[in-house]
This record gives sequence, C-alpha cells and structure tokens, in this order.
Amino acid sequence: MKTFSTKIIVTALVVAAISSCTTVPITGRKQFNTVSDAEVNQSAATSYSQLLSSPQTVVVRTGTDAQRVKLIGARLSSAIEKYLNTNGYSNQYNFNWEFNLIQSKEVNAWCMPGGKVAVYSGILPVTQNDAGLATVLAHEIGHAVAHHSAERISQQMVAQGVGGILGASTTGGTATAINQLYGIGGGLVLLSYSRNQESEADRLGLTFMAMAGYDPHEALNFWNRMMTASKNGGGTPEFLSDHPSDQKRITDIQARLPEAMKYYTK
Repeated sequence: MKTFSTKIIVTALVVAAISSCTTVPITGRKQFNTVSDAEVNQSAATSYSQLLSSPQTVVVRTGTDAQRVKLIGARLSSAIEKYLNTNGYSNQYNFNWEFNLIQSKEVNAWCMPGGKVAVYSGILPVTQNDAGLATVLAHEIGHAVAHHSAERISQQMVAQGVGGILGASTTGGTATAINQLYGIGGGLVLLSYSRNQESEADRLGLTFMAMAGYDPHEALNFWNRMMTASKNGGGTPEFLSDHPSDQKRITDIQARLPEAMKYYTK
C-alpha cells in the first residue's frame, strides 16, 4: 500500500511539473511554478490596495514627480504589453497596471505581480532623470514579467513537502504562502529575490527600457549613482539588499547592452 501511494505521489508531482513549466520572455529560462497567476495577482492587488490606504502611507498624487512616475510607467507598460502580445505571451499575463509615488526616505521601488508598482520618493535623487527612473521601473517590472514571486512561492511549497504542492488548491496552501510573503493583513513585507532573479530582472529591464525608447546605456549611469549613494549613505538601501555586487552588476549590464540595443528606437 505504501509503495502504491508513493507511486501516486510521484506521478502527481511529474504531472504537476510538466503542467507548471513556463518560459521567461527574452531570457528563455524554463521555470517551475505551482501557483496560478490569478491567485498571485489577486493577493498582490489586495496587499497593494491595503498599503495605499494605510494611514502610515503617504501617496503623492499631484506634482511633477508623481506625474513622471505615471507617465514613464505608462510608456514602459505599453511597450511591454506590445512585445508580449506580438510574441505570443499574451495568454500568460493579465496585468492591471498601477504606478504610484510614495512619500518616504527609503531608497526603494518594487513591482508586485499583476503590475502593481510603487516608487519611494527617497530613490528620486538617485534616478535624477527620466532614463534613470525608467531603469528602476523596468527592472522591477522585470520581476513581475518573469513571475519571480510565483517562482519563490513555488520553491517555498516544495521546501515544505509534497503535501504543500498537492494541497495548494484545496487546503489554501497557495494563499497562505502568498500571505506570508507579502504580509497581507499585517502590513507589507517586501519579498526578497535570489541573486539570479535579480540578474534576470536586470537583463529584462534593459530590454524593456529600450523598447520604451530609453537608451539602456543610461542604466550604467544609474547603477553607478546607486553604488555611490550606497557607499556615502553608510548602509545598503532596501533596493540593493539582495542584488548582485556592484561590479558584477556593471559588468553584466555592459555585456547585455548589445542585446538590449536591438530593441532601442528613439
């Protein structure tokens, strides 16, 4: 009986692995996800809404900086949607884009699944210009396009054992994992990505900003400014906490520029 049960579990895992394999646009990397976009996006939208409505959150809704965040975000999202639709990825995504500027000294920005983006005002002195802000937004959107959140949740479920995987849709396993990662109902807990995921987001971000008409070479200027700000500030900003080392990032970006420039038109 035990052997028969084991075979059933193994078979179920194989089926799940085959049916849950997706491909990251541009990089072509195969990834294993056990959670659906609908689940992740819904939970992310709830968390995002709670953050914006929290008394502790000051959303900047007027002024030049707030408009820049929205305009550059719209330009990027339009270019990305066009690329996804043209290259057969439209059925893998259901973005409901939102771009908001939050008043905070934090040097940070992020994009939740489904296109929920926040930029903290503390990062604006480092972005300095439209291309710098586009670098940040494109990088963070890269995480969402690459399904990095769902991938992290799936890895967590695998680590918790077979029961977590097989019971995801019937016992609330997926929802529990999402709530833990994003702190839904108890304040926002930013999700950390692996260094490989950060590097992949850099690659996607370079291409996305090029698609939107921003020179990807400007990414080098931004990351050099971020490196300087980090050293002068005496600590590592949240935006860099899990990112590759400064020199590796610069080297990798330089190597990826020819690929990104294929998509660049002024």
